[in-house]
Amino acid sequence: MLNYWQTISRVSATALLVLGLSDLALNNPAGYDASAIAQTSRSAQARAIARLKSSGQRWIEIRVRSQRLLAWQGNQLVYGVKVSTGKSSTPTPIGVFNVQTKYRTARMRGEDYNVPDVPHVMYYSGNYAIHGAYWHRSFGIPVSQGCTNVAPDHAAWLYKWAAVGTPVVVN
Repeated sequence: MLNYWQTISRVSATALLVLGLSDLALNNPAGYDASAIAQTSRSAQARAIARLKSSGQRWIEIRVRSQRLLAWQGNQLVYGVKVSTGKSSTPTPIGVFNVQTKYRTARMRGEDYNVPDVPHVMYYSGNYAIHGAYWHRSFGIPVSQGCTNVAPDHAAWLYKWAAVGTPVVVN
């Protein structure tokens, strides 16, 4: 059997149950409430999307292949923008997550970058976030270190619209 799991960050089993994904929580080899899902099967993602669309709640979908971020209220598309997800050497993780923390601005650091005043940061899995990017205009092209880069004005809108706990589906 293929391993669709990778532990990156912590979420509660409640988040999985709310999405109707109790089977994923129960079958998580890292433990029922210990780890987020960083990679899920396509069928599990499809089930999560179907449940979110029928729920009426706000949720975010990041489509890596088309470099698009879609903001949904149930099955109603309310906002869509071009983004830049991770380049091939630093891919954006695929899976079902939740916005964990939000910062109006943050410093982001890695081995080969140190960027101050990154606007409208919403972490959804470990160090992976949706955030504004003022240092490039390559939206629609995967150029990031793994985060989902959005133009600053769009990041501001998303930051106001999404609350901590908002589901994020990356596919």
